[in-house]
Amino acid sequence: MNTSNTRIEGMRIGGKVVFTEATIPVRYAFTNEVIGTVPAGTAEHVRKAFDVAANYSAKLTRYERSQILRRAGELIGQKREYLAKWLTLELGICHQHSIYETKRAQDVFQFAAAEALKDDGEIFSCDLTPNGKERKIFTKREPVKAISAITPFNHPLNMVSHKVAPSIATNNCMVCKPTELTPLTALSLADILYEAGLPPEMFQVVTGWPQDIGDEMITNENIDIITFTGGVPVGKMIAAKAGYKRQALELGGNDPLIVLNDLSDADLEKAAAIAVAGATGNSGQRCTAIKRILVQDSVADKFVPFVLEKAKAIKFGDPQDPETQLGCVINAEAAALFEKRVFLAEEEGAEILYHPGRQGALLPPVVVDKVPYDSELVMEETFGPIVPIVRVPDDDAMVMEISNSTEFGLSSGVCTNDLNRAIAYINGLNVGTCNIWEQPGFRIEMSPFGGIKNSGNGVKEGVIEAMKFFTNVKTYSLPWPG
Repeated sequence: MNTSNTRIEGMRIGGKVVFTEATIPVRYAFTNEVIGTVPAGTAEHVRKAFDVAANYSAKLTRYERSQILRRAGELIGQKREYLAKWLTLELGICHQHSIYETKRAQDVFQFAAAEALKDDGEIFSCDLTPNGKERKIFTKREPVKAISAITPFNHPLNMVSHKVAPSIATNNCMVCKPTELTPLTALSLADILYEAGLPPEMFQVVTGWPQDIGDEMITNENIDIITFTGGVPVGKMIAAKAGYKRQALELGGNDPLIVLNDLSDADLEKAAAIAVAGATGNSGQRCTAIKRILVQDSVADKFVPFVLEKAKAIKFGDPQDPETQLGCVINAEAAALFEKRVFLAEEEGAEILYHPGRQGALLPPVVVDKVPYDSELVMEETFGPIVPIVRVPDDDAMVMEISNSTEFGLSSGVCTNDLNRAIAYINGLNVGTCNIWEQPGFRIEMSPFGGIKNSGNGVKEGVIEAMKFFTNVKTYSLPWPG
């Protein structure tokens, strides 16, 4: 790989590019080479950014906000290859998956641009009862002081877009700390937003080691709202430290695809295609990736060969090769952990049907059949392209019990042609989303998204819900005769 184009990046604070003497290396998972550096910022840098954010009063009209968001989406399209290149380099996912991420981010900005034009204020007449008055009550939404956004490694563009687009749409100011593992794309997005006309005070990006700047991103006195996407331990730590501040915590998932026994051979093949795509997309590094395939016993023997066929057809390897369909996970340590869980499951009675061998961070699609439903492989969030098949009884109540037995409750998918069974699963699964004949992760970028239990605190994301969460409702009333 040619490393001559190594990126030396600075933070984006108050319209300035800020460097520090100490830096954090960003590595390309496929070769472990350093492909860029970002500043190892301090709590003082974070304080400065929140001071800027809290003291800036955004005056953009709805039209201006919409135009900036629309233009940002256009610029992402124009810079697609550049963004995809760096997504692949800093995350290690294949080029095809990086391209898809840029398209999703464009959708986020398109939807936010449209929503910025809408006023969702309400009007209540007060002469509705004998105790009423000739008045009307109105509501309006107002921005908060400053929003702290803490984003994960697995979607360096789309996850930041989901934080910043609703913030801009509501005239808010945001300070974002991308993870030190994949910080480069967030900095690219900041520059795109400035080019689109966004005042730099409305979106700033700080970088640093969690132990140096993490606390300030949670406890700074100017923060009104914390929006965090990441792991459960950090999410719970934020909840404990943030106290009275509003928090949107989008944490892990352990999403099942449930394959029921009313399916024909053709339907089982269709379900297998969904299963493998859902387990391997983005190298399996999605909170909504399929982490467990629960297939009913009476169709399992027909279903498993379809899964094996689809998995073996995936071309894995060099993430920068446009033909590659599956690249790396975030680093070799993560890949080794996931592989270890596969071997543990084997010791518990599971059968490894396909595992062409791990090379550092490059983990192929590993197909494991007859995984015990309480194995660590499927009880924990295994954040890689593992395809674990759990055979479950031909008893829907027991299947739901098994599906609900983990600490997570994010999303789910169910493959059935029986409407009554579909409705029973929609009602019976303890999750935030249930998709029939689709991957658990299916959504559009403005539909409500979020989980329960250890998957989150019940606050929904998606452009519309985030815009509501990022605002305060003010109620006022006026005399209104007649």
